[in-house]
Amino acid sequence: MKSGLIKLLSVICLLALVSGMHAQVQVESTIDSIQILIGEQAHVTLNVSMKKGHKLEMPQFKRLQYVTPGVEFVSDTQADTSELDNNMIRVSKVYTLTSFDENLYYIPEMTVKVDGKSYKTKSLALKVLTVPVDTLHPEQFFPPKDVQNNPFQWAEWRTPFWLSIVLILITLTVLYLRKRLKDNKPIIAKIRVVKKVLPHQRAMKEIERLKEERMTSSENTKEYYTRLTDTLRKYIEERFGFNAMEMTSSEIIDRLNSVDDRKMIDELKELFSTADLVKFAKYSTLINENDANLVNAIEFINTTKMENVPTTETIEPKLTENDKRSMRSRKAIKWSMVALVVMAVLLWMYLIYRIYLLM
Repeated sequence: MKSGLIKLLSVICLLALVSGMHAQVQVESTIDSIQILIGEQAHVTLNVSMKKGHKLEMPQFKRLQYVTPGVEFVSDTQADTSELDNNMIRVSKVYTLTSFDENLYYIPEMTVKVDGKSYKTKSLALKVLTVPVDTLHPEQFFPPKDVQNNPFQWAEWRTPFWLSIVLILITLTVLYLRKRLKDNKPIIAKIRVVKKVLPHQRAMKEIERLKEERMTSSENTKEYYTRLTDTLRKYIEERFGFNAMEMTSSEIIDRLNSVDDRKMIDELKELFSTADLVKFAKYSTLINENDANLVNAIEFINTTKMENVPTTETIEPKLTENDKRSMRSRKAIKWSMVALVVMAVLLWMYLIYRIYLLM
């Protein structure tokens, strides 16, 4: 009697334990649409609720595998786990199915294993419909519709529009600056290098001309001495830097007294004295006297000429304030045009890119 009671209690405890374990695992499946057209897809969601830490095995299918004849498996998602109360978790997974035959399909129950124990979901139904075809009027055929253009939206074209306005303004500014630059003629400031004739060279050329004209033997001694003394005066003015053309002979000699060679000064003084007598007192000279004065003039020039003096002279043009201001203005206009052209090119490239994205 006692042994029979013990066996009955054991069976009751075992049944309670098994029912408790079943209560801890819940498996359910749902389908998002029970009716689809041929080629469309249906999604079956599998949810498993269980105690945390249990080992779960969910159904696995290969791509294009038939779940049931006529219904193909397309893909599935990664299992998604969420926390529940009482140390429970829920694991969800979505299976995508499709079919290409019209029929009402029975999707069999799915098997889930928790710690090696199998749990089954309920079975589902999926109805696949074909696209309705007008079999009474087969001659009526409607071609596919053309691609429709996107509606115009100002928000998309606002930036390219204003960029185009800016580009036009930059172009007009460049044209205006180009006209300004063309109207404002450039100031050509050329530096010239000219050959410089030294004072003694100029004086010796004039004396050679007197020789060629045989002025020493001419009867017109006044003209001869006038040209000879004028040549000396110009040479002295250029060589020594005082206005000898406006000075008398004695004044010139006094200014030249700083020169050391007294004999040379005396000979020049004698030449100027003879010239004054000829020009103002109608003094008649001898031929030898004319030659001697010519030699004295040549000797004076050769003695006082400047050696190692550059024979070229650099002449730099002098620019007025208006010229300098004009040059600065042209330079500023040129740099402004370069900057605007670079900006216009970059803006044009960006504008093409934005329009390309909108097309």
